Amino acid sequence: MPTPSASYSITMRVILDGAATIPSVATAVADAGGLVTALDVVEPIDGRMVVDVTCNASNEDHAAVLGNVVGAVPGAQVHAISDRTFLLHLGGTIEVRPKIALKTRDDLSMAYTPGVARISSAIAKDKSLARKLTIKRNTVAVVTDGSAVLGLGNIGPEAALPVMEGKALLFKRFADIDAWPVCLDTQDPDEIVRIVQCLAPSYGGINLEDIAAPRCFEIESRLRDLLDIPVFHDDQHGTAVVVYAALRNALRVVGKEMKDIRVVMLGVGAAGTAISKLLMAEGAGDIIGVNRHGILDETDPRLDDERRWLAAHTNRDHRRGDLTEALRDADVFVGVSGPNLVTEEQLTVMAPNAIVFALANPDPEIDPQIARRHAAIVATGRSDEPNQINNVLAFPGIFRGLLDAGATKITEQVEIAAGRAIADAVSSDDLSPNYIVPTVFNAAVVQAVARAVGQVAREQAAS
Repeated sequence: MPTPSASYSITMRVILDGAATIPSVATAVADAGGLVTALDVVEPIDGRMVVDVTCNASNEDHAAVLGNVVGAVPGAQVHAISDRTFLLHLGGTIEVRPKIALKTRDDLSMAYTPGVARISSAIAKDKSLARKLTIKRNTVAVVTDGSAVLGLGNIGPEAALPVMEGKALLFKRFADIDAWPVCLDTQDPDEIVRIVQCLAPSYGGINLEDIAAPRCFEIESRLRDLLDIPVFHDDQHGTAVVVYAALRNALRVVGKEMKDIRVVMLGVGAAGTAISKLLMAEGAGDIIGVNRHGILDETDPRLDDERRWLAAHTNRDHRRGDLTEALRDADVFVGVSGPNLVTEEQLTVMAPNAIVFALANPDPEIDPQIARRHAAIVATGRSDEPNQINNVLAFPGIFRGLLDAGATKITEQVEIAAGRAIADAVSSDDLSPNYIVPTVFNAAVVQAVARAVGQVAREQAAS
C-alpha cells in the first residue's frame, strides 16, 4: 500500500465510553496502516469523552477503512468524518485583497473617479506606463484548457480550476506574484491563442498550464511570437529547468560530465521534449527518447513534428528496440510518463553509478526503494521521498525575475540561468546522493533564480 499522505488526511470525531481509550483508537489506526497526526480532546458529553482523531490515509478507500476500524473499537463511536483536503478548498484557495485603504472621500477620489481618469489618460498616451501604474507589473495569467491536468487527463476547465488556483497560490506564496486562473472552455488552438492575445494587456506574463501535447507546442510558439510579455508553458520548461538543475548536481556526486553521459527519456510529451532540448543545449552526450512504441524513429509516421525533430537530433548510435535496449549502458534515466513502466531487471543493464529520475506522479515509473538497489542517485516527483523534482523551484523565481526586469520574452538562456541558480543553491557541503536539489521552502532559491533570470533578461534586452 502507498505511504499515507496529507493529501488524504481526515479528522474523525469519536465518542468514547468507559470501555474505550484514546490509545486503543490510535492503535487501531496504526494497525490499519494509517498515520495519526493529531489527537485532540474536544469536550465530554453525558459523561463520555469526545476526541478528534486526525490521521493520514493512503487513498480514499483507505480513509474509509480507517473510519471502520475505529468504529469497531469496543466503546468507540465515529460521529463524523471530515476530509481535510476538501475542507481546505471550500470557497477556493485564493482571493483578491486591496493594497490601499479607502477611508476618506479623498482616498476614493484618487483611487477611483475622478482621479483614476488621469492615470487612464496617461496610459492612453504611453502604453508602457501600464507596467508602472497598474497591476500588470506583478500579474501572471495561469491559462489552461483542462486537457492534461496532473495525471487526471482531459477533465475540462471547471475541474482544472482547483489546480490553477493552487498554482496561483504558489506564485503568491513563493514570489509575491499576483496570479489568476484563466480556465478556457475550448481546446481549439486558434481560439486559445486569440483569447489569450485579447487578455494579455492585463498581465505581465502568461503561464500556460496542463495543455495536452502536441497543441501545447503550437499554442506557446504562436503566443510567444504575438505577445510582448513572457509566455511560459510550465509543464514543458519548468520541469526541464528543475531536471537540469538536479542532473547538474547528481553528476557532481557521481563524478561524471554532461558531455559524456547517455540519457534515456521515457515519455516524449511536453515535458520530455523540453527536457531533452535543454539538456542538448547544455551539451549532453546523447539522448534516447522512448515512447509507448519503443525508441523514437524519425521514419515513424505516427510522430508529430516535435517528436520527429527530437528523433532526428538524438540517438547518436541509431539504436532500435524497446526500453531495455535504450537503457543498456545508459548513465541517466528520466521518466516523465506513467506508473510502474520500468522493471528492476531493466535497471540492471544501466552503466555503473546510474542516475534514475522517476518523475511520474503520484506513482513513479519504478518504486524508488527498488531503484536505489541499482542506482547511485534516485529522484522522484513525490514530497515524501528525497530529491523531489518540483516545478515550484523554478517558475516563481523565473517569473519574479522576468517581471522585475520588464522582460518581453523568455529564452533558453533564461532557463539555463534558472537551472544553474537552483543547482547552486545546494552547497558542496550539503550535496549528497539524497540531496541534489534544494527544498521548495528554501527562501533563497526564488531570490537566486530571480536574480539570475533578471540579469540575463536585462542583458538580452540591452543587446
